[in-house]
Amino acid sequence: MAGWLALPTLCHFLLPWVFAIFHKALGDPASHPGPHYLLPPIHEVIHSRRGATATLPCVLGASPPSYKVRWSKVEPGELRETLILITNGLHARGYGPLGGRARMRRGHRLDASLVIADVLLEDEGRYRCELINGIEDESVALTLRLEGVVFPYQPSRGRYQFNYYEAKQACEEQDGRLATYGQLYQAWTEGLDWCNAGWLLEGSVRYPVLTARAPCGGRGRPGIRSYGPRDRKRDRYDAFCFTSALAGHVFFVPGKLTLSEAHAACRRRGAAVAKVGHLYAAWKFSGMDQCDGGWLADGSVRFPITTPRPRCGGLPDPGVRSFGFPRPQQAAYGTYCYAEK
Repeated sequence: MAGWLALPTLCHFLLPWVFAIFHKALGDPASHPGPHYLLPPIHEVIHSRRGATATLPCVLGASPPSYKVRWSKVEPGELRETLILITNGLHARGYGPLGGRARMRRGHRLDASLVIADVLLEDEGRYRCELINGIEDESVALTLRLEGVVFPYQPSRGRYQFNYYEAKQACEEQDGRLATYGQLYQAWTEGLDWCNAGWLLEGSVRYPVLTARAPCGGRGRPGIRSYGPRDRKRDRYDAFCFTSALAGHVFFVPGKLTLSEAHAACRRRGAAVAKVGHLYAAWKFSGMDQCDGGWLADGSVRFPITTPRPRCGGLPDPGVRSFGFPRPQQAAYGTYCYAEK
């Protein structure tokens, strides 16, 4: 019929269009912007616990002729990356403090996922998987997030005694590390309300307020109050520490003990006097509830409460209560011991 195209002519016009649609449906790398080889992760945040094994996924959709994959960790507040591992698909080499615990998963020939064994507190953070092929380098970023608990900490000398580096050391001595802003924010959503300002890992100084009040920054809105970045050597505040699940367990030894007697009582049971982080982790992850003050390794006396009740701290919310730092010679308390499993 007049006005109609012959079949060969029609195919000539339609076939290129059909093939273009077919390639787009298959996900042809040239049909859309973005990485050509690395597949975007389904989940950008990987959740884990201390002592567990965590896998950070990084998978190639296709294999370039020659390439390397470089894994690194982005250090918060330090504007640098720490090299972890480099692989060419056949052989891998680890670097730095994480190298001995890091390996490739190798689930298949296009698998460049990183496996971290025996996860530590300092492993939390942002990681980068970078494909290097000499022409178009690509990368994907993932975040390893640990389930944990944030606790404010100050020494026996009183509030605002730490510069940044002393706060960092104090948290490590109490089985923790300086908390990040994200960890403090999470703790605030879970009920942490604290008027004293403390250092965070990024170098800022903040404090969380649930109930706005005059002695705690005024009667504005609840939230995370900020002093902003401070001088890490000169300025002095408290610390916000973060800890995660325990490898061992905490138990209470009753009695009227001095601090030295508390150490002896734990040693007789094959344990050591618990650190502050140990007690918070036992309260958070094991539901420890003990209405008895007990010595801790830093010389403070505390006790964990899961179910608030009268004559047991006097506060309506769960938490770890503190009697401060009594005289070490005062024989009035039991002790909390920590034993490795």
